[in-house]
Amino acid sequence: MTDLSWVNLLPESWHAKPLRAISSYTVSNVDKASIDNETPVRLCNYKDVYHNEFIALGLDFLRATATQEEIDKFRLAVDDVLITKDSESWDDIGIPSLVTETADDLLCGYHLALLRPSGDALNGQFLFRCLQARPIRIQLELAANGVTRFGLPKSSIGGIVLPVPPPPQQCAIVDYLDRETARLDSLVAQKQHIIRLLAEKRRALLTRAVIRGLDANVPVRDSGIPWVGKIPAHWKATRLKFVADVRTGLALGKRTSRFSPTEYSEYPYLSVANVQDGHLDLSNVKAVHLPKREAESFALRSGDVLMNEGGDDDKLGRGCIWRGEIATCLHQNHVFAVRPRGVRSEWLNLWTSSEQAKSYFRFHAKRATNLASISASNVRELPLPVPPVHEQNEIVDHVTTAGAALDKTRAAATHTVQLLDERRVALISAAVTGQIDVGSTP
Repeated sequence: MTDLSWVNLLPESWHAKPLRAISSYTVSNVDKASIDNETPVRLCNYKDVYHNEFIALGLDFLRATATQEEIDKFRLAVDDVLITKDSESWDDIGIPSLVTETADDLLCGYHLALLRPSGDALNGQFLFRCLQARPIRIQLELAANGVTRFGLPKSSIGGIVLPVPPPPQQCAIVDYLDRETARLDSLVAQKQHIIRLLAEKRRALLTRAVIRGLDANVPVRDSGIPWVGKIPAHWKATRLKFVADVRTGLALGKRTSRFSPTEYSEYPYLSVANVQDGHLDLSNVKAVHLPKREAESFALRSGDVLMNEGGDDDKLGRGCIWRGEIATCLHQNHVFAVRPRGVRSEWLNLWTSSEQAKSYFRFHAKRATNLASISASNVRELPLPVPPVHEQNEIVDHVTTAGAALDKTRAAATHTVQLLDERRVALISAAVTGQIDVGSTP
């Protein structure tokens, strides 16, 4: 049951009303198709609302067509509020966006609902802030139906309860929240800038270390690798296949076997989701039934450098070192296990994490829609510079120590951003439910 305890705490001059009593609401059916005998339009779609608090003409809207009836019904007006109606996650339901600029050809697109205050009882900007408030939006989230994909029934939109202060108070709250959220957003932007700078500094630290080492005065030579350039003269330039074995993993699916059922055992295995950038996520490790003799060929060994075969660009080549966290653990065919010979696992992991290696993976990847994958044969041909073992040790220690300091600072900045975001949500919720006095307009 939705918690409406905030209703009993409203100031005396405020009211609680269902949305249907003070606003029209409709669910768009205008899709992205273009039909010859229809009028060209621009569509404000799900992503525009999900990623932007305010809808303005500077956004890159989708081009489509619509009937005149659809244009008349779903054309956007200033101070309209759009909310997400369908999503793969229930807590992405009801995210609002306020229309601040519009045009005759700009319509509300599919998967969205269009809310337009009727009469003078409700200010569109105040409605927008209400729907950002957790006590209000939770009503929409809980009303969504679904299992793997969630949808919000139209009737549930009209049934949500809103706080309705007198119009002058609505304007005062909007002005107050515009000022305070802008201030908080500025602080968040400053912290995010620092986070980006720290990430760039960490990338520069890693790149410098794996290409030039720690001695700035060391003699250098051309590596023979165009995208690497010069390396210390005493380092060796080689390819991954000469210093490591690239092992492919277990292909899942229908399997036929000559082994008897008594020879099968259950084994955990790693998938792309488990192999993160620099660490493992073992919160959801799946299992497979295999004969022992077959499982042995896919078993990980401590010191293996794990690398993802594909996915989104940020997953391609992403990896970390396996330290034997789970006994007799296998790996799926979308995760390579790179087993070093003659180089340290830590050094190899540094190189495969570098921007140079990631550029190689992206260049040699095969692409289908927004996904990419790289073959084991291309991974084996990955060029890399190899310093003597004692230098590998020194570089690994340096990058680990300096990187940890940068990561600590970045984690602190990230935590501050989280606190500011929480403060923003709490401030909006308190203001629109009358828990803080923001004064009134003259």
